[in-house]
Amino acid sequence: MKILVGWDDASEADLLQLYLSGGGDNDVYIATSPKDFIEKAFQSPWDAMFLSLTYPNTIEEGFSTFSRIQPLMATTSLVMACRPSEMISVPRFVMRGLRFYVYRDPQGDYVFLVLSTIESAVAAYKAEQERKLADQMRQEINGVRLLQEAIIPRGLEPPKGYKAVARYEPAQMAVAGSQAVVMAGGDYYDLFCANDTTLVALVGDASGHGLKACMSIMTMHTLVRMSGSTRFSDTAGFVTNINNLLCGNSIVQSGGGFITLLYVVVDTASHSVTWTSAGHPNALLHRLDDNDVTQVGLNSDGGLPLGIADGMGYDAFTFQMPPRSRLLMYSDGLTDALAPGEIEGGQMWGVAGIIEGLKSCRKRTLEETLEHLFAASNAYTGGLGRHDDTSVLLLERLE
Repeated sequence: MKILVGWDDASEADLLQLYLSGGGDNDVYIATSPKDFIEKAFQSPWDAMFLSLTYPNTIEEGFSTFSRIQPLMATTSLVMACRPSEMISVPRFVMRGLRFYVYRDPQGDYVFLVLSTIESAVAAYKAEQERKLADQMRQEINGVRLLQEAIIPRGLEPPKGYKAVARYEPAQMAVAGSQAVVMAGGDYYDLFCANDTTLVALVGDASGHGLKACMSIMTMHTLVRMSGSTRFSDTAGFVTNINNLLCGNSIVQSGGGFITLLYVVVDTASHSVTWTSAGHPNALLHRLDDNDVTQVGLNSDGGLPLGIADGMGYDAFTFQMPPRSRLLMYSDGLTDALAPGEIEGGQMWGVAGIIEGLKSCRKRTLEETLEHLFAASNAYTGGLGRHDDTSVLLLERLE
């Protein structure tokens, strides 16, 4: 440590130098005058300053010195020493920001405690700075997260004959401080009617977490909503166009980022469902009449994630959505929930867990089913929670 000392008793200077040096581990400078102390304090950064309450001679002079170095207390730990007769003046210093002081006993035993007190002050300062940094990080990430969540629709209103619910939960990470940071995420879902008989549903997942992932998703959301209503039905052409635009976007391209997307269009008149996948998990179809759950399409049906290859072509696939059936679209945060103790390549909840969850909710409402999927996957982790953003969109065709 680098320690700057201002002391009012020259006869004790050598002893302080000896004990504060810590056997040569610390760089200690004892100022020869208040002017010297002030100049040295502002010339270079110090880990700590040690100052007598009466430096150089009286309480008032000590308070004057203290006041002049007060701006440095935001970056440097300060410890002061006071005699028994000076204790009455300590509150005056404390009210101005002093946090650490030692009792300067007449026998001089305090010198044995000075170094440990300074070390404690420095440790406390570092802990406080880490806490402030964590709080600032938490506030900034929360601001970005709220911005991202603002584009996620609330109160989904599908056309007559259909019902929909959806939910997004961001990932969390531990940082310095007592609470985990709820990360700004890269998940996204949307559901809207392009026209009277065209219902559009999509779930996307940008690589990574934080600001970049959030901005990537917001970029895609903007591109989706800027597309003309006549283009939504052509799922393959639509996804191809979005991919080409994202390949030229600097936000998505920085650091090798990409976005997976499952894009679904439902013809609510014929109940024909057309879908295109860009590296995203396949949807699941749950027929309530026989409680059968099947994956829609093959894993190989999806193309590359968006933002990787310009000019990439994508395929469209179609199926009929039967009455009393549910279509589940989700991000991999749901399947990737890990069992306790299995963080390194262990057993995931997986598609099998989702299918089991859907089947168990055959007679439950859509809202209850959505709640169960999140609760069951979280319970699978033993309460540790899902380590990735999780989005689920559940669409039901009624009678």
